[in-house]
Amino acid sequence: MTATPSPAATDEPIFTWPDGYRAAASFTFDVDAESCVLAHDPASVSRMSLMSHQSYGPLVAVPKLLRILERQDVRATFFVPGFTAECHPDTVRAIVDAGHEVGHHGYLHEQMQGIDRETEARYLDRGLEALQKVAGVVPVGYRAPWWELNWQSPALLAERGFLYDSSLLDGDAPYRFTAPGTADTLIEIPVDWALDDWEQYAFYPGWTGSGVIESPVKARDMWQLEADAQHEQGGCWVLTNHPFISGRPSRARALEQLVEGVKALDGMWVTTLEDIARHAASVVTETRTHARYAVPGFPDTGITRDGRPVAS
Repeated sequence: MTATPSPAATDEPIFTWPDGYRAAASFTFDVDAESCVLAHDPASVSRMSLMSHQSYGPLVAVPKLLRILERQDVRATFFVPGFTAECHPDTVRAIVDAGHEVGHHGYLHEQMQGIDRETEARYLDRGLEALQKVAGVVPVGYRAPWWELNWQSPALLAERGFLYDSSLLDGDAPYRFTAPGTADTLIEIPVDWALDDWEQYAFYPGWTGSGVIESPVKARDMWQLEADAQHEQGGCWVLTNHPFISGRPSRARALEQLVEGVKALDGMWVTTLEDIARHAASVVTETRTHARYAVPGFPDTGITRDGRPVAS
């Protein structure tokens, strides 16, 4: 079915948007290309077909997506790993030349969970260096590979002058939060796995996915319903797509239909995450602190607080 704009909302919006807007929406693209595969398994470099599956993103899909965005007069945010920038410099420069935002997405789309501060700092700095060298980009936004922030990540971002992050999943609208260990703050623009094309389409034998590849009609309608709901409550709708996934023909066509549907919502501000973050920084005064809970031990179950069995 074709999604239609949601009915006019009567409640006060949950966030204060610029005059004339009730809610915000952003189309974002993670240009992972070969990086996410190689970070998972460097030996995959020997798999020619798998590498071609990933290179479809920068070689074929990104130009297609840029044409769609131009037709629709929409500016988007592209999160680019440094390795992608080095391997496909013309693609990154085309994104910049088309007027879109380029954000930081690691260097090799690294596995982030549990890494130490020094290692994460090296990943950040190498990614920054690559984006600057290839396209003259000094990003203000960050999205962690796999949306996997560590507790030290915010302070590392603040030290490097980032304005915002878009990796956490605990809100319907932007908020300001403290970077643990520092007085600095960042703007968070939350994301949601239901608004990610990976869960709908991603599949490659022996690498990722369940083998169930959804219809673009189903994905488009699901994402439109979420846009309708965010519009009604005055929130912030953020769609995450990967060019090698959503740039395939029928999916790209459905995505353009979705862009049209989201733009049709009265008072929906469709823009980059940078624009949303800069506005949020100007209006949000309350600061959130994320709780880091101490997990109690459970001696009666024989399990320690780190999940390992108690030694007998």
